[in-house]
Formats: sequence, structure tokens, C-alpha cells
Amino acid sequence: MATSSKIFITRENGAVFSAPGLSWASARKVSEVLQHDMENHIYLNNIEFHGASPEPIQLQYEREAKRQRAAFPRDETVIQSFYNKKEFMKHMYQEEQYSNFLAFFQREIDEKGVTKVLNEYLFGGDELAESLLSRMVAGIVHPIMHLGSGAEFQQPAIIAQAIAQASVHKDYLGDGFFQPATKVSASDSERSMNLLGIMEAMRADSKVDGILKRAGAEVSKHCSQWTVPEDQIQEKLVEMINTTIYWTATAQNPRKQLKLDFYFIHAVNLSIFFKAFTDFPYLSASNKSRLLEMKGRMDLLIWASRKMPEPQPDDILNYPIHLGWPEVFVNSYLHPSDDGHLAKFVRTVAFAEELCRPYESSRNLKNLPVMGICGSKSEI
Repeated sequence: MATSSKIFITRENGAVFSAPGLSWASARKVSEVLQHDMENHIYLNNIEFHGASPEPIQLQYEREAKRQRAAFPRDETVIQSFYNKKEFMKHMYQEEQYSNFLAFFQREIDEKGVTKVLNEYLFGGDELAESLLSRMVAGIVHPIMHLGSGAEFQQPAIIAQAIAQASVHKDYLGDGFFQPATKVSASDSERSMNLLGIMEAMRADSKVDGILKRAGAEVSKHCSQWTVPEDQIQEKLVEMINTTIYWTATAQNPRKQLKLDFYFIHAVNLSIFFKAFTDFPYLSASNKSRLLEMKGRMDLLIWASRKMPEPQPDDILNYPIHLGWPEVFVNSYLHPSDDGHLAKFVRTVAFAEELCRPYESSRNLKNLPVMGICGSKSEI
């Protein structure tokens, strides 16, 4: 049984998407390496959950584990001080406190359960919760990806790791990006736009360069136009994941070999976990809406930070397809130099194909990319 300190993956963990043929041996191996990973510092860990047999799982983990750092020792006095939220905040953005934050959230989950911990520490609305929620998307969105893994595979220990990880990241997006965007959105709710329309407007705005320090007001203003009404969460989820994969896949230099931008990959890899978040029975519709708004706005910020590349859809639409999904899965998790990013990217795109297919010929989602992620050239 999975607990706040024990990882236990099974074939029946209710994953958002998984390749067929996952064995009990593979599930045990994933549990084993993730349990071992918990003994290390939070940085430089990256494990893929699906498809592979035990041997490549162990091989990939051992390759990455060589770069991991030993965990800092725990300090019981400091851990106890975290029950005072003001004291908690004094220790944030101090990586040496990660082990203490992890112990604290493991105990909180043991006492209160995952539901109450998430609703208190991420959605409680107080200063600490607002700061932690913002820090969740720091570090190229790694804390919230960790949270998504814990949510999708029903692992309280990984959820504890995620919140502890957010606690030691810098909050550089709250005051400078999310709060201004929220204020503009609230004062001008009539200007809501779809993601592609916002991207086109940002490309046309000479003041936008994607750097918050130089164009913070302009970037926040544009990003504020992505809103998620509570009665449109499913439709906005589809729009977000379709658009994210579209601008990631089409961000190509016409004069160079087809490649994927490292930062854009993270926006895609995070997307799949929003299916798990929106399916949470213990998150309110308003909090689901808020999370999805944050995701779309963060996507726009990541895209803008890479100089807003003009989409090159022909490079993708005309690319010869030789392999099916089973072969692609195998090639991704056996890739000799991949550290997990590629395998996660492939899983997300395969999931997105399923998610978006019902909308492929529908007019329910207007003005989405003409290249649907299912490979269709028709408007979805």
C-alpha cells in the first residue's frame, strides 16, 4: 500500500495513459527505484513510469542516479517549527531544508490525508498557500510535474516530495506575473481569447520580448486573456494540450534539422497531469479552473521567453511516418541518451491524441490550430 513515505506502484493505479503490457515486475521495479530516489536530494531525478521492462528501468535509473546528490540530514527542531507558518516561510528557498520539508509534509499527510494537505497548503488562500502555489511552477515546472505524478499514480509520498520541492524553489512568478495577470483578467473579463489568438497578438506586439524584467506589464496583460470558466474546464483542457503540442512541434528552424526545444518539452510533459488534476474529486471547480489558467499563462510565458518562434506546420504535416505508437514507445525509453524527457513527451502526445480525437471534426473548439495533434489537416 502506498503511504506518505512508501511508494507502491501497481498495474491498477489508474494512470491517465499507459502503454499496454506493463507487468507486475515493471511496476515493482519502478516502485523500487522511486523509493531509492526518495533517499536523495530532490534535484536531478527523473524517472519514466510506463512501458519498459524492469531491466531498462533499472539501467536508466542507475545512469541518472550517478548525478544525484545525497540528502541533507533532517533537523527535528526545524521540522517542528514548520507548524508555525511564519517560521515555515522563513526557511523557504533554502535547498538544505528540503529533507525537513519532506518530513514535515509526510507527517501532515499521515495526520490529515492528501486532500486536506493540498487544500490547505496550495489552495488555502493564505500567504503561505499562495506562495507555494506559485513556486509549484518554478524550476521549469518541475515541482508541479512531481505533484502530477503523485496525483496520477495515487502516491502520497510523491505528493509530499512535490510540495517539499516547491518549498525550496524561489517564488519569482507570483508578484511579477501571476498576480498582475489575475488582476488584469478580473478587471477586463470581456477580453478573453483562445491561446492561439493570444500568441498571434503577442507576436504582433513590439513591446513583448518574453522577459518579465523588461516587458512584465505587456506579457502579463496578454497572458491575462487566457481564462478558464468553471463550466468549460474540459474544453479548455483540450485546447491547452492541443495548442501546447502544436507550438512545440512547429517551433522549427526551416534551415535546420527538426528538433524539439528543451523548454517547450517541459510545457508539453506537464500537460498530461492536468487530466489528473481536473479529475480530482477533492478539488473545487474554482481551483481546477485556477490551475488550468496558471498552466495556459505559464505556457505563454515559456513560449515568449524563447523569442516566440513562428510556427512551421508544414515541417510536421509533411514528415514521413514510419512507426506506430508501440515502436515509438520502445525507441523512447530505450534511447541511449534520454533522461526521461523524451519518454514523457511521447506519452503525453499519445494521450493527447486520444483526448482530442472527439473534437477533431467538431466546431465546439473554435480557432484551434489547423494541424490537430491527431495528425489531421482539418480544423479541430
